[in-house]
Amino acid sequence: MNSILKKIFYALLVLPGVLALVFVMFQGFGDPARLIVGQTGDKKTLDNIRKDLYLDQPKWKQFLLYVNDVSPISIHSSEDIKKKNLKGFFVGGEKKIGLKIPYLRKSYQTKQDTTAVLAEALPATLILALTAMVFACFFGILLGVLSAMKKDTWIDKTSILASIAGISAPSFFIAIIVAYVFGFLLHNYTGFNITGSLYEIDEVTGEKYLAVKNLILPAFTLGVRPLAVIAQLTRSSMLDVLQQDFIRTAYAKGLSTKAVIFKHALRNALNPVVTAITGWFAELLAGAFFIEYIFGWKGIGKVTVNALEKLDYPVVMGAVLLSAIIFITINILADVLYSIIDPRIK
Repeated sequence: MNSILKKIFYALLVLPGVLALVFVMFQGFGDPARLIVGQTGDKKTLDNIRKDLYLDQPKWKQFLLYVNDVSPISIHSSEDIKKKNLKGFFVGGEKKIGLKIPYLRKSYQTKQDTTAVLAEALPATLILALTAMVFACFFGILLGVLSAMKKDTWIDKTSILASIAGISAPSFFIAIIVAYVFGFLLHNYTGFNITGSLYEIDEVTGEKYLAVKNLILPAFTLGVRPLAVIAQLTRSSMLDVLQQDFIRTAYAKGLSTKAVIFKHALRNALNPVVTAITGWFAELLAGAFFIEYIFGWKGIGKVTVNALEKLDYPVVMGAVLLSAIIFITINILADVLYSIIDPRIK
């Protein structure tokens, strides 16, 4: 419990650092107000927009105002609470202090709340990441166990070679190759599209329908690298565990190979694998930007890239903050999972 509390405390220190880094990075990229009104906008309109978006304030003040908006504990005027439609509990006079739902501001382009924009895109990213991770875990662990059992055979050597290729190839490169080969060259045989989201609109009826086949190529592409890492870690860990005394004891008791491998050896070999799984799952959730963009998958990644193109900073900063929270949360959950898998960690 103390370890978990320490990690939560460190997370609270990390998030302001993430905010500061992203805020500083975007300061040199154009003028959002000019982008909103276009090149023909008059000075008065530009000044009004800059005032509304706090762009007329010094940079340090812009940052503090943003931190105040996204912080659960913050100070706001009565006008601010009404204007931003803040949800929470506030006390005080004209200036109120309160506990609220973090306010990620509104998109510069669509005028939607950033929270609503991200909430709409998050389920698609979750489904993509979960599918990719299930694929990577199942085949990665299976391949790793098989390689360990068949050490130094052609199966083991082929597995190692394939894993090295999978780890070495950048995800965006694999995505382009997979999209071109299976979505274009072999489209008549596979039926897969180069781009497509989880839901599509029927051009004739205008109805929205589920298109599960669009999930296959991006999930496969996203799962290739973690599969390769998991396979190698499982193989290495299994080879180490299979040399332990308790494995020889299990065989001496007359247990079958299947029981020894999957009931005893694999469970003790899973700790480094769990580390890889949780780390990669967090990365898949938070960093599938290129994959989603290449395959036209309407998730957090595609929303963020589109927002970057339009200098829509609230959406970009909201997405980065959400990604950081996801990464931290999954790593904390990993610690809990370790203690379940291996009681010695307690």
